[in-house]
Amino acid sequence: MDPERVRAVYEHLFAAYGPQHWWPADSAFEVMVGAVLTQNTAWTNVERALQRLAERIPLRAESILELPHAELADALRSAGYFNVKARRLRSFCDGYLEAGGLEGLSALATPHLRRQLLGMHGVGPETADDMLLYAFGRPVFVVDAYTRRVFARLGLIEHETGYETLRAAFEDALGPDADLFNEYHALIVRHGKARCRKRPDCPGCCLRSICPAGGA
Repeated sequence: MDPERVRAVYEHLFAAYGPQHWWPADSAFEVMVGAVLTQNTAWTNVERALQRLAERIPLRAESILELPHAELADALRSAGYFNVKARRLRSFCDGYLEAGGLEGLSALATPHLRRQLLGMHGVGPETADDMLLYAFGRPVFVVDAYTRRVFARLGLIEHETGYETLRAAFEDALGPDADLFNEYHALIVRHGKARCRKRPDCPGCCLRSICPAGGA
């Protein structure tokens, strides 16, 4: 992956959208809960679920585990697959506490921390990397569906390339910079929602001048 082209995409996106202030949360634990809930749903649905949950209990692992399954699932209803997500969230909270909570996990080196998170039920690579980047500030690039769509259209990646290969390619191209990764991923999500949708809205796109799919 060409580092100059990857940085050029970032510069175009930042000029168009400005800083995104992502991930919106009041604590690192809330980021992690949001990362579990945002699987297969829109963030607006996660926000509603988090608000409903926070109205019932403090957003702490212990409080979530003390809440009966039916009540937890009901609070998470807006996030979709609420029974599945209630089980995944409870399992994550168990693993989180067994690992010593935020203090215990924060003490781990990034590779070890990533393995620890991936070992928790329902936490896949993208969810783990969301947590690493946004909750722990580790320089790990998050690859999601928006990333694949935008960069495949730009001709910088093959859409079907494996997750770990893509993550390593972005990290190699950009160098280890958690602040940059944070902003870049947030900008990609913003652009994917605003312009580079499944049916792209190319006229006026900030990347059109460098996008082979844009017909510039």
